[in-house]
Amino acid sequence: MSDATDLYTIGQLARRTGLRARTIRFWSDSGVVPPAGRSSGGYRLYDAEAVARLDLVRTLRELGLGLDAIQRILEERAPLRELAETHVKALDAEIRALRIRRAVLHVLATRDSTTEEIILMHALARLSARERRQIIDEFVGGVFADVVDEDATLVAEWMRDIPSELPEEPTSEQVDAWVELAELVADESFKRTVRQMVLSGEQDSRLEFGLDLRPLVLEHAAGALGKGIPPESPGARVVLDRIVPVELPPEEISSLTDWLELVAEPRVERYWQLLNLLRGLPPAPEAVPAFQWLLAALRAHR
Repeated sequence: MSDATDLYTIGQLARRTGLRARTIRFWSDSGVVPPAGRSSGGYRLYDAEAVARLDLVRTLRELGLGLDAIQRILEERAPLRELAETHVKALDAEIRALRIRRAVLHVLATRDSTTEEIILMHALARLSARERRQIIDEFVGGVFADVVDEDATLVAEWMRDIPSELPEEPTSEQVDAWVELAELVADESFKRTVRQMVLSGEQDSRLEFGLDLRPLVLEHAAGALGKGIPPESPGARVVLDRIVPVELPPEEISSLTDWLELVAEPRVERYWQLLNLLRGLPPAPEAVPAFQWLLAALRAHR
């Protein structure tokens, strides 16, 4: 205690509170714990209110509030409740980020990753929900640019339909899915393939036809695959006729063959599978092998 009654030097405050003297000095310099006066030797002196302030400042600092926010509370320029609510939101965001980083580290710990994959995973884990959505929006926007078609608009919305945020505790499969999806939409050849599919659909309504054709392909062509029926076999013709009308003109068959060469693209199907993984949905049955079977059957029998 100093020569003044109930006044303390920084060293005495440090012993009383258990704080470091340099911490008290820094908080004092910042204005959150101002001195009550000075000794005859010029040393800063603090009163009982300073002790109480130090306890409050230490508590708020441990809760993560900055000195500027604490100063506003002490000066009653900001209610503690409002600052606490803001800080809770910040902590929630930080917790989500930490959980995603933990999931990334788990992936890295359970498989051999290349340097490029490690860098990409780390970069993606740090992205905000808005930035993740922007990656997909830019891809879909480029693929469907200047396409005015009701069906194409519907498909574009489906392709944009990713969760606004990764789950709070993403699985390693979901982290893998997000990394793979980011790599896929950055692939220029994939962009060109999907763009070509969209433009071909706009030109001759094959996109609408494809939406109607898919259930038939999954039912009949996939069934033929499951039974081991080769697309070149006589039995395949019966299956083919259930999917593609027998009376379809040769020029339409040629057009359909060209379209099937586009849609029987494994990367497009993988895009939809990755979206389902990120949504926490079960993977849809593979359709590409069935479309490839149909393509081979058309070439063999029509």
